[in-house]
Amino acid sequence: MYEIGTGVKDITAFKKGIGMMGYGMHYNTVEEIETPLSARAFVIKDSASQKKIAFVNAEMCFITISIKSGVIKQLQEKFPQFGYTDDNVLLTAQHTHSAPGGYSHYALYNMSIPGFVPEVYQTIVNGIVDAITQAESTMQPSAIYLNSGLFEPHLEVAFNRSIKAFNANPEVKKIDERDTHLAVDREMTLLRIDNSNGEKIGIINWFGTHTTSISNDNQRVCNDNKGYASTYFEEDIRKESNNKNFIGIFAQGVTGDISPNFIWDKKKNWMRGKFEDDFESARYNGKLQYSKAKEIYDTAKNNQPLKEEIDYALMYADFSCTTPDTEFTNGQYVQTGAACLGVSFLKGTAEARGINDTLGGLAVLLSKIVKKVELGKAVFLSEDKRKKIQHKYSTHGKKDIFFETGERKALGTANIKNFIIPSFADKIIETFKKQYNAGALNKPWTPEILPLQLVIIGELAIAAFPGEITTVAGWRLRDTIQNILKKRGITKVIISPYANAYCGYVTTYEEYQHQLYEGGHTVFGEWTLAAFQTKFKELALQLLEKPEGRTIDKMIKPIEFTQEELSKRSFVEVG
Repeated sequence: MYEIGTGVKDITAFKKGIGMMGYGMHYNTVEEIETPLSARAFVIKDSASQKKIAFVNAEMCFITISIKSGVIKQLQEKFPQFGYTDDNVLLTAQHTHSAPGGYSHYALYNMSIPGFVPEVYQTIVNGIVDAITQAESTMQPSAIYLNSGLFEPHLEVAFNRSIKAFNANPEVKKIDERDTHLAVDREMTLLRIDNSNGEKIGIINWFGTHTTSISNDNQRVCNDNKGYASTYFEEDIRKESNNKNFIGIFAQGVTGDISPNFIWDKKKNWMRGKFEDDFESARYNGKLQYSKAKEIYDTAKNNQPLKEEIDYALMYADFSCTTPDTEFTNGQYVQTGAACLGVSFLKGTAEARGINDTLGGLAVLLSKIVKKVELGKAVFLSEDKRKKIQHKYSTHGKKDIFFETGERKALGTANIKNFIIPSFADKIIETFKKQYNAGALNKPWTPEILPLQLVIIGELAIAAFPGEITTVAGWRLRDTIQNILKKRGITKVIISPYANAYCGYVTTYEEYQHQLYEGGHTVFGEWTLAAFQTKFKELALQLLEKPEGRTIDKMIKPIEFTQEELSKRSFVEVG
């Protein structure tokens, strides 16, 4: 049997007045606490090989490279006997947008906070480490049962918010805009874990729906629909079994284009859930997820337990300059490009509107002017500079580029203090200019070197995805991995997003052409998915080899930020 332990610790990190992470709105700040936030951990060990992994799900928007590196550093310094490395720790987030931000070392994702917040960062790192160490202390012989089930079509749990892009994919049946609940992967996959005496230890389940039942006008910290689902499940099992250590992880599945919201609210001018009160909508959606999980859980022991085997592999890849395999590009020789965000990213989605249509139209116009000017000037530049400009517009295709986060530009401007939009027009632009003037924006604003990780538990493989991926893109990536790992007996592949790092979205090539929000936030260009398929394929092939025969390049690492650099753009309380 496996040896499995559980742990749960608080990561609420309440700091009044800072921004929440997810919506990018300066007024979406922390003022009160509706629910605490937790990090839940499983440690799963193969007693025969002594290999083990730690799987953590945190009630926050996404894991960052800085969070992962902080956790590993602390585990190795304080608990070297546990034997944890970057390779055998998998950190995920359930993606609530109602939790404190400020924990990324990359500047862009802290702009609305505004800035890096050391207290939030440290609270999260400490909580995750404490959850893992608690799990280490509760290890006991256990079995794992894999089961899955489908949400019935009438259940109001998930809806595709980018149906036009979804319908562009050649492999899907076209869905009417009135039936967006059908353009969703409605399967929930669940692991039931019981100890050798048959006592209930915990669950991990994956299902894709955004943790955005609570809108961007909120100022109360909350774990949203997935947090409520975890609470309902844990209360239920603890009541019937009196096991206070039981934990229920409701992790995200493929959810890039999936929303829990489906009613247009004329008063607020956005999509909302079933009720006018967002918290009631979050509880309602959480109850749906809890009920389906309980149904799957109750029949899980009808299946054979997973065989006892743990394996894992992790690699870093630079997605700013990846050449995808031609099998993923319709035979074309193409490349990805340095990270850029489009105007459609700034416009937001129907459930979380960004800049208004007037500003959006102006931004598109300015972006097109910059493109025309740059391509025109390129003719007179050196060959290297000309090719670099042409490569940027070639790789990003139809995207109207606003931010070049890899090259540190906005609308083609590297000198941000002279950026065309004045500080008084937008709080985030004001923050950008302040941080630029402080010399705090001298490295890429979003990550380009990203971790890819595969974890094997018996017949199950978990692909840790460092961002959010749309439904069809997720299916394609899953199939790529499955086609390789089936050779070693893998029968199920789970894409587990918001894991170990965050780089924005990944759409299919066809979806990207429509440049909706998700396409605008697919930062490495129109062949980003093909690049991820290529790199995950490389990693999966390594797992077909014995550990001593694997050749994973460990020299590629993300950039690091000094404390001095972070201090120049850290949150400072006023008053």
